[in-house]
Amino acid sequence: QVPLVEFGGGLVQPGGSLRLSCAASGSIFSVSTMGWYRQAPGKERELVATVTTDRRTNYADSLKGRFTISRDNARNTVYLQMNSLKPEDTAVYYCNLRTRLMYDYWGQGTQVTVSS
Repeated sequence: QVPLVEFGGGLVQPGGSLRLSCAASGSIFSVSTMGWYRQAPGKERELVATVTTDRRTNYADSLKGRFTISRDNARNTVYLQMNSLKPEDTAVYYCNLRTRLMYDYWGQGTQVTVSS
């Protein structure tokens, strides 16, 4: 088991910003790809961003330029900085750890609501 604990969700106005954090326990964090996914009501879970062990990043095309993923291996933490938020960003956001054997661990999910 690899516990993943998320922080930082909440209510924000359109155009605002939030930073999500996900703290992992265990030694495999530093050798695993980390990611963020989200799921809106009535939709399937979708990729937001990933970051590899050497800090290569990948983003959903629609989110490039607004969202930034980063990691701090010393703190076993991955972050998602979300700027210029839109109502369509409203979703439950999930932290993901993918091992070298392609096994996924998931955080508990944190609600992000963008509304005026």
